[in-house]
Amino acid sequence: MSQKNETPVLILSLLITVGLIGGGFWWFTQKSGINLNQSNKSKSPTSNTTNQPQAFSGIKKENKFTAVKNIPTGLFNYGGSTSWAPIRLAVDTAIQAALPEFRLRYVQPSGGKAGSSSGIKMLINGQIGFAQSSRPITDEELERAQKRGFSLKQIPVAIDGLAVAVHPDLKIPGLTINQLRSIYTGKVTSWSQLGGANIPIQAYSRPVTDGGTVELFVQDILGGEAFGSNVDFVPTTTQALRKVASSLGGIYYASAPEVVPQCSIRALPLGRTQGQYVVPYQEPFVTPSQCPSKRNQLNIEGFQSGKYPITRNLFVVVKQNGQIEEQAGLAYANLLLTEQGQKLIVQQGFVRIR
Repeated sequence: MSQKNETPVLILSLLITVGLIGGGFWWFTQKSGINLNQSNKSKSPTSNTTNQPQAFSGIKKENKFTAVKNIPTGLFNYGGSTSWAPIRLAVDTAIQAALPEFRLRYVQPSGGKAGSSSGIKMLINGQIGFAQSSRPITDEELERAQKRGFSLKQIPVAIDGLAVAVHPDLKIPGLTINQLRSIYTGKVTSWSQLGGANIPIQAYSRPVTDGGTVELFVQDILGGEAFGSNVDFVPTTTQALRKVASSLGGIYYASAPEVVPQCSIRALPLGRTQGQYVVPYQEPFVTPSQCPSKRNQLNIEGFQSGKYPITRNLFVVVKQNGQIEEQAGLAYANLLLTEQGQKLIVQQGFVRIR
């Protein structure tokens, strides 16, 4: 074929090739959902930056940590509740792996013990960026924050409950909230007064100043009354559970995930009325002889429905000051509310909030 005849063929082939490439590109952008105009807009200097905090939305739910928007960059100190320790260990580690630019550091209070109250105090005093709490914010804390020119917001991210531990050989079916109050205010001193054997009751508690769990117990169970002289104050839950395990008359309360799975004690059923007890664990009960190959798990349905009488929310407390601390607190709460965050919370023995 001559060069003259080859020219139209080459031109036609070129046009066909361009058409195929153009059509393929159009098909790809439609199927993949790419919007070229939007992509260009996202690079515009007028677009929203990560330094601008957004209002928390409890409606939108992302699946993974990496899908959460407005994650700030930097190192953010936080502090608060000891009941949060299992969440810090698992969830925060996973957050760091997925979002290394959002660095988290738990800070102990310089004076006193860690807890919800000390964490919120540190937040108000500007020592940390956000706080973890196992109880709601108090009016006094809100007033202190307002005097410093900002407000506080509490965002529920998980459900917890208080469980009561007794010796596994103690023969008693359960307790009402009123009976529990009578024990810890010193009005009842023997298990025989509650249908059990003639065994002295030895009540254990962490000190009143130790955080949200004790504060919640005093407010909701004791009704503001003081602990009785019969209560032995123990520094940690680990020490208290050991004392209960070695004392037939012992009793102690703590966050349910710290109590229910233990092998050496029994988590006691509780009720609002006598005989109407709700177990804090999933039935059938795992006996000490079956543990640790099997362990008791939380009664999730009882906690979520409110049938179990002592439940509470765990909160992320955010400083609403329009600064990067607010953005960090909101980002942390939104991360915990993702499907990934909620699954990790459940794995640590807590109940998902949604």
